[in-house]
Amino acid sequence: MPGDGADPQPAQRLGPRARVALAIHAIVGLALCAGDTSVLARAGEEPSFSADSHSDWWEEGDGRVLPEYVAYPNRAGMVGLYNKAGVTETRGHPFFEPIGSNGRACVTCHQPANGMSVSVDSIQERWEKTQGKDPIFAAIDGSNCPSLPQEQRASHSLLLERGLFRIALPWPPKARDGSAIEPDFELEVVRDPTGCNTDARYGIRASGEVSVFRRPRPFANLKYVIGTERTDGTVAPIDRVFTPKGTATPFAVHPQTGLPVSMQIMADARHLTLQSQVEDAAIKHLQAREPVDRALVQKIVDFGMQLHAAQAFDHRIGSFLAEGMPEALGPYSLARNRPNVLGDNWDNPVFFDFDKWRVPAPGDTPEQTAFRQSVARGYDLFFLRPFYIRDAMHINTTGIGNPSKRACATCHNMQSTGMDLGTGWVDLGTTNLPWAKEPVQSEWNPNKPELPLFKITCKEDRPQHLFLGRVIYTQDPGRALITGKCYDVGAIVMQQFRALSARAPYFSNGSARTLRELVDFYDRRFNIGYSEQERTDLANFLSVL
Repeated sequence: MPGDGADPQPAQRLGPRARVALAIHAIVGLALCAGDTSVLARAGEEPSFSADSHSDWWEEGDGRVLPEYVAYPNRAGMVGLYNKAGVTETRGHPFFEPIGSNGRACVTCHQPANGMSVSVDSIQERWEKTQGKDPIFAAIDGSNCPSLPQEQRASHSLLLERGLFRIALPWPPKARDGSAIEPDFELEVVRDPTGCNTDARYGIRASGEVSVFRRPRPFANLKYVIGTERTDGTVAPIDRVFTPKGTATPFAVHPQTGLPVSMQIMADARHLTLQSQVEDAAIKHLQAREPVDRALVQKIVDFGMQLHAAQAFDHRIGSFLAEGMPEALGPYSLARNRPNVLGDNWDNPVFFDFDKWRVPAPGDTPEQTAFRQSVARGYDLFFLRPFYIRDAMHINTTGIGNPSKRACATCHNMQSTGMDLGTGWVDLGTTNLPWAKEPVQSEWNPNKPELPLFKITCKEDRPQHLFLGRVIYTQDPGRALITGKCYDVGAIVMQQFRALSARAPYFSNGSARTLRELVDFYDRRFNIGYSEQERTDLANFLSVL
């Protein structure tokens, strides 16, 4: 990548200049939080720097105070975390304290320095620092399979190299009331490099669970994820979410209130509320021996609803908290704007506009001007550049035609986050062959497949996948593991586009190591034909969100 690309060379350790920048940035953020914009003039120009995103790991029971605003360095600049509730004492707080039996807390996998997710850089540093003893490497899901020798690095390769945790789901699937669902397809393990799906204890036949491997989603900007600022997760009738998919994918309803819920929380939409997600995570990932008290669950949810994370500083152009910045940038924008705004239109563009960056700013160097203009062009590509979307389940099956000439913002249409305002699971091909990333099979290629591969055979009397037919090969059946439907194979709920520079790699299976690889996937999948400059512009745009 060129020097103004979205994925600079790996940064050095946090040095003196970076520490100065961090202090200045924190002062600016705290002052703005208090309404004091004059600090911008006092702070002056922030120094350019580059640093790793794992410089400030929160250990379980750390006891530090979480400020109202805090910034952490990453390779592109700094990610900002704004806690709308104000300063938070973390000692004794259920998000920060171990509430299970394996030493983990929620913060273990939802790190402030990583935009409330966790990056591969951070995970690798924890392995080196603790020799694999950190709770994040807990055998139950922090290793490729609990039956493997846990002291060996190779047993944790998917977490260390792709940031993936093992997710064990019941097979055959179960309905919300616990009753069995008869799936529309047969599931066969074709390849099992981790050994877990055929394991004598944890395999599908032995345990009744199928193992897939996924990235943790950010525990921030949650009002956009659940579609409301209500902490119970329900959407009021007057604030009912609009779904571009109509009756093709209707919203589920809250189990207590009967009001619609967004179904955007998990990669497979299996949890309808943040409360149920927290309860399940405590049992399965923190290995709590009994259900967590509901008051503690609600405290965790209430805390998460106040967190807003976004890139807040770029080492090429400075702070996004400064006056005159594009409206979409920084965590304060996410706090002040509202959810449920459809952004695929000129009245309410997804990420507002970057018009201020199209012309040189006073005092900018040529390099700074070039980067700003690259970002603005990248946003134009995202919002306006049409290409043919074809053979994508839950996109081309919703009445828009196949193929359909649209832009990225057609599906990534929620203002401020780029999520899908509808029930957002789609099959883009990130986990289904032939589009999923797979190493070339050759005796000369030392890289071998890392993920399991399943053969899905749709039953003759059931609806098939409209574009892949009755036999599908997939690394992760996605939503189909919940519904048992062939047409859901490989369908994954789209994620938010915020704090991306702090939480690589990308996609649910960690298949894009960098933002450039993310762009390259879409270019290959839909045969878009981006030029080299357009790829760089798109990656630059994503890097500042």
